[in-house]
Amino acid sequence: EKHLAAFVSYWESMRKLGDVPHRSDIDPRGIEPLLENALIVEKIAPGLARMRIAGSHLSELMGMEVRGMPVSAFIEPAGREELSDLLADLFERPAIVDLTLQSPASIGRPVMAGRLVLLPLRSDLGDITRALGCLITQGAQGRAPRRFQITNRSVTSVALPGDSGRAFAEAQTPFED
Repeated sequence: EKHLAAFVSYWESMRKLGDVPHRSDIDPRGIEPLLENALIVEKIAPGLARMRIAGSHLSELMGMEVRGMPVSAFIEPAGREELSDLLADLFERPAIVDLTLQSPASIGRPVMAGRLVLLPLRSDLGDITRALGCLITQGAQGRAPRRFQITNRSVTSVALPGDSGRAFAEAQTPFED
């Protein structure tokens, strides 16, 4: 958890004048304790993003190289529509998406808990079509692939320079499931 807090703080520190950082601002040395858990995703369609860079722990969870795969590969099929809506928030609002995950026990797979945090990034063109993420898990890995149910979610709008009124108004809206 302390590493995850430092991961988010690093992203915050890259926000120049309160804007969403550019992908090119992110230095792997800034997130070293969680490099094996880190990912960079690229929006490829509304609500759909694929992994461009993924740490070794993420490939171990799936039992294969995950670069190029959709980030939804980590989520049970029943939760993928919800993830799609959350990815839309991530890129469109923009917002920080923080998910609590659970992978239920099955043959050869003990219960595993997880947390996925996705932080918006700008591409080199300046549009918010990238995200820096981190997926940490607790519990024995067991047989791959491991897929997770979303058990809790937090979506926090990122205030951008010049639109504090919008962000403030949105922050008051309760999140409805």
